[in-house]
Amino acid sequence: MEYSLVSSRSMELQKLQKNIDKKLNEKDLDSEEAKAVLDASLSKIMAVKKIKPDLHRQFVQSMSVCLKKIWGYKQLMREVESLRSISYNEGDLNHEMWLLELWTLLQPDRPLQTRITKQWQDIGFQGEDPKTDFRGMGILGLHNLLYFAREYGTAAKHILSHSHHPKFGYSFAIVGINLTHMACKLLQQNTLKTHFFNICEGKPTINNFHHFYSYLFVEFDKFWLECRPKDIMEFNRIRDLFENNVRSQLDNSRTAFRVNVHVETV
Repeated sequence: MEYSLVSSRSMELQKLQKNIDKKLNEKDLDSEEAKAVLDASLSKIMAVKKIKPDLHRQFVQSMSVCLKKIWGYKQLMREVESLRSISYNEGDLNHEMWLLELWTLLQPDRPLQTRITKQWQDIGFQGEDPKTDFRGMGILGLHNLLYFAREYGTAAKHILSHSHHPKFGYSFAIVGINLTHMACKLLQQNTLKTHFFNICEGKPTINNFHHFYSYLFVEFDKFWLECRPKDIMEFNRIRDLFENNVRSQLDNSRTAFRVNVHVETV
C-alpha cells in the first residue's frame, strides 16, 4: 500500500502525502489530532480514486490501518532521531536520575560510592564518568539501556554477568550503545518496517523501538557466546555478522521478533 502511494502519478495524492508529512512533523500532535489528519487523508484518497465507502467497507478499514502504520513509522523515526540528538547533560536532573536508576537496576546490592567512580566500569562503561560514552547516541542510548534493565531485569543481570566472563567478556554498556546504533540504522533505512508492521495493530511507538532493542541485546549476547571469540578485538566482525543475520530475517515479510528471556548461564 505504501509503495502504491509513493509511486502514484496523481498530483493530488503526491501533494496529499507531502501535506501529511508536514502536518505530522511540524509539531507533536496528540493521538486525536493525528487521527483527524489521517482520517481526512483517507477521505481524500477515496475521493481521488472514486472509492465509495458504503460499497468498499473493507478497503476503508484496511487503508485506515495502513495509514496509521505508514505515518506512525515516520513519526517514530522523528522521535528516535530527536532523542539521539539530545546530548547527555550532567546538569539535567532527569538525566542524572536515569543514570543512577540504571546502576541500581543492574547492581541492586552494590551502592554507588560517588557519581564519578571506576565502579561504572563494572556495568561496562569505559571510564569513571558514563556521560562521555553517550556522545554518539545521545540520551537514546541511556533510554534503551534503562528500558532493558527495567522490563527485562533478570535477563539484563544475567547478560551483565556474561559480560564479566574471563574469556568471552565484553563491556555491557558499550555493547548496549553499539546496539542502539544498529537499531537506529535499521529504523532509518526502513528495514524495520517488516517487524513493526507485523507486531503493531496501529502505529509503532517508542516502546516498540525499545522492545526491539531488548531483542537485539538478548540475541547478540547468545550470538557472541556461540561465536566463542578469541578476544574483544573480534567485536566488530561478530557484530557485523549478527547485523547481517537480523537483516536477512527482516527480508521475510512475516518476520516479527519476540524477546526470548531465557538466558543460558556460562
